[in-house]
Amino acid sequence: MTDRMPQGGLPLVLLAGDGHEATRWLRGLLEGGGYAVLQERSAQHALERARTTEPDVILADADLPDMPGVELCRTLRADPRVSSSTPILLMIREAATRTQRLAALRAGAWECIAPPHDADEILLKIGAYVHAKLDADRARTEGLLDAVTGLYNRQGLARRARELGSQAFREHGPLACIVLALDIEPAEPAAGPQAGANLGRYVQAIKAAARLSDVIGRLSANEFAVLAPGTDAGGARRLAERLANSVSAAAVAPAAGGASPPPVRVRCGYEAVANVGYAPIEPVDLLVRAAAAVRTGRADSGSWLRRFDEGTNPAAPSTT
Repeated sequence: MTDRMPQGGLPLVLLAGDGHEATRWLRGLLEGGGYAVLQERSAQHALERARTTEPDVILADADLPDMPGVELCRTLRADPRVSSSTPILLMIREAATRTQRLAALRAGAWECIAPPHDADEILLKIGAYVHAKLDADRARTEGLLDAVTGLYNRQGLARRARELGSQAFREHGPLACIVLALDIEPAEPAAGPQAGANLGRYVQAIKAAARLSDVIGRLSANEFAVLAPGTDAGGARRLAERLANSVSAAAVAPAAGGASPPPVRVRCGYEAVANVGYAPIEPVDLLVRAAAAVRTGRADSGSWLRRFDEGTNPAAPSTT
């Protein structure tokens, strides 16, 4: 049993901060925006609360008395008792530098909150993150998520593809799918905590490069799919490049303790429909085509990126 009991079913925010003026302002903003706020002043107490209260979002001050906020982010992400779908935001008291933002993202934060503060923007972003987390919780209970990464599994991707396809059909909008294959050296990574940490940093890199509207899933051990609503072929190419660059950057950044992850080569395949209303496609076929394009597609922007070739006849991946 946990002590999570927000009245009226309000989303629960865990706020790790020592009472600094910006922290007090943020707490007031969240409570006025309809959130139940639980505040802890130290990183250790916040970590204990996160394990027992299942918060819908965690906000951590960058300057905590017992641990830097970025280290708390990293600890929370590595803790199996804290859901991987829980949004973590790092609060920085002064204008954030590029180095600070990158460090926060590498540690597992989804966002940095730094001056100048825009109350509406903060509430809208947190609302979007909480909505995504609740969707992920619902999908997990329905068996639609991958147990290791917390991303959608094949069945979950298929369901979300149908939902996005229906929306694009109604709106006569574009829809794309990008599949990333990560060729990690050695070909069979060692098992254990280090292997899980490496996979986690690649998953985090994909999340960081994707948009809030994108749907991310795991097709196999080292293959990931991104369903991109409102995205045509040109947008799919740009998104694929951003995703590949993010994973490549994560592969060369030293991990905690100074160890570097194994080298990784990123290959991408994609397929896009400019107007689903005029050129309807079975949404799951978009996944199938993008997955096939990784191996047999037409080279586009170099050999690392390929688009689906109509001459191929891919077999649909199982969604059961």
